[in-house]
Amino acid sequence: MASPAVATRHPSPSFFGPDPRRRGHSPSNLGFRRSSLQLKVTAIFGWIRGDTRTRELNPSAESYTLTGSASEADTKPREVSVAVVSSIMDIPSADWDACAVDSVDPDNFNPFLTHAFLSSLEESGSAVKETGWLPLHVVARDENETVVGVVPLYLKSHSRGEFVFDQSWAEAYYSYGLEYYPKLQSCVPFTPVTGQRILVRDTPYRDQVFEALVKELKSLTTKLKVSSLHITFPSEGEFSKLKDSGFLQRIGMQYHWRNRDYRSFDEFLMDLKQPKRKNIRQERKKIPAQNLKMKRLRGDEIKSEHWDTFYKFYRNTTDNHWGRPYLTREFFHRLGEKMGDKVMLIVAEHDDKHVAGALNLIGGDTLFGRLWGCLPDAYFPNLHFEACYYQAIEAAIELNLSKVEAGAQGEHKIQRGYLPVTTYSCHYFLDPGFGAAIGNYLAHETAQVKHVIKVLHDSGPYKEDILNEFLLTQGDGVSTLDECRT
Repeated sequence: MASPAVATRHPSPSFFGPDPRRRGHSPSNLGFRRSSLQLKVTAIFGWIRGDTRTRELNPSAESYTLTGSASEADTKPREVSVAVVSSIMDIPSADWDACAVDSVDPDNFNPFLTHAFLSSLEESGSAVKETGWLPLHVVARDENETVVGVVPLYLKSHSRGEFVFDQSWAEAYYSYGLEYYPKLQSCVPFTPVTGQRILVRDTPYRDQVFEALVKELKSLTTKLKVSSLHITFPSEGEFSKLKDSGFLQRIGMQYHWRNRDYRSFDEFLMDLKQPKRKNIRQERKKIPAQNLKMKRLRGDEIKSEHWDTFYKFYRNTTDNHWGRPYLTREFFHRLGEKMGDKVMLIVAEHDDKHVAGALNLIGGDTLFGRLWGCLPDAYFPNLHFEACYYQAIEAAIELNLSKVEAGAQGEHKIQRGYLPVTTYSCHYFLDPGFGAAIGNYLAHETAQVKHVIKVLHDSGPYKEDILNEFLLTQGDGVSTLDECRT
């Protein structure tokens, strides 16, 4: 078997003077072995401007040499350029999506990683410089100008819209007279959904491109002289790989529903303990009793007026919960146009009037619940549970989907069939002192999160034999729970 290939970065001359904020920081040693297969990667950057003040990066180039085993069949050197673009529209949608396909599991389609979703955020003015989300996407091309890797990346002037909370880290920086913002963030804006973040096209040298992109992300962090680089909600595989690249590791949790090949909602209920099953049935009975009708709309069934109404729901939610309405009205219209039947809008009607709704996206094996809202004067007990959780479960059973991801937070989801699972994030700091301090903090936080996951999982609504089956079969969070039990 061929030995794995690794990347060597040959640093280019620095275009910045010493940074007084980072005394004692020294670049890591990037020496690697040589062998017959060489993949040279050049990083090409244009002019970049930050959010809070002008930050310019002079045009520069860095070369990477990826070395592989001498037994590799193709020993021809490949030239790969890595560039930063200021808009996802600078990358053809077909090229971006070819990288976003999960090569390990091609059927595991993630709608949030698509060019359609991310471009909707930018074109609508939702994730742009003016809202503190300056796009700096990274793209790798081979010598034939084929896109072989991309990374969704943003220069941020705040920590809002991320769902991995680091405001206390920012406060610690400021208390020592240092700047935490701007920072670099690789994620899907406003979307706490796990998925690949280093998106690499399926080629024989995809691992080498992955490593080169990670090194370029770290290099960009240094060149921009930002405090840190954060990769939030990456896949579990990326989480493990990034630890070896000097990233600190953090875990969190969400609540997901798992489909045990149920044929109906009632069959799902039979897996629950009797009191929980009774409670859900009582909650659902209140919906028709309040003269409410639930509808699930997809694709062309969702009209322009539906999106206008849902935007009112969304604004009511953000206004009542002191949130910032990042998503514009135009975003919802563009989402519907670009993503077709991958969008499911669950609406509640009262006296032939739409009073509430829940936005969902459909992936390869998952229904992703994203946003909920209602009219300001709409008060219907248990409607939130029906629209966001029970309708989603029914839809997943109908579409034969494996799970429902109901988003971040909300322990009330547990009693409605959603169990805690582990989520991941990775963090890279230029200041070694703060990196060490935050690493110590994360060690204590990780132990606490694991304990909470175990307690919440064990207090779930399922019968004991079903709960044990979930422990044996579910992918997300199993290793964490097993560590807690030992």
